[in-house]
Amino acid sequence: MRTVDERTPCAREMRRCAATFVTRATARSRLPLDYSVASLRIVDFLIDGLRKGGADRERAQEPLLGLGAYVGEVLVRRAGAVWVDLDPDQCAYFGQRVGVRMPDGRAWNPLGKVHNRFELGGPGESLQTFYLTLHGRARRAVA
Repeated sequence: MRTVDERTPCAREMRRCAATFVTRATARSRLPLDYSVASLRIVDFLIDGLRKGGADRERAQEPLLGLGAYVGEVLVRRAGAVWVDLDPDQCAYFGQRVGVRMPDGRAWNPLGKVHNRFELGGPGESLQTFYLTLHGRARRAVA
């Protein structure tokens, strides 16, 4: 059982959390964070930069939350997902308060995937690959 971080915003706040992250991340650079599937490669790169920069999990907590919100928002906009507050069993399993529900009813944990990339690294934890192999996506992009 994983410990749930009570500081994580609820589902209705995640879109704003993603938008705030994008505003901050692009304020000084021209990162193409446009909620496209291709932009998830940038997310992989940013997480790898945090790892290589020596950030520990506590120092990386805020950027990882923003990156997780961004990944979830890509799922919402491109795969037909919706943000949901997870039930107690899902919270215990995922270690998160929020996730996304896909059109086929499956729940996924984009914040946890971001943490896995940070902690484990490597191509097996790629967020772009996560999207491309994700079950339950809508067949067409959702704006």
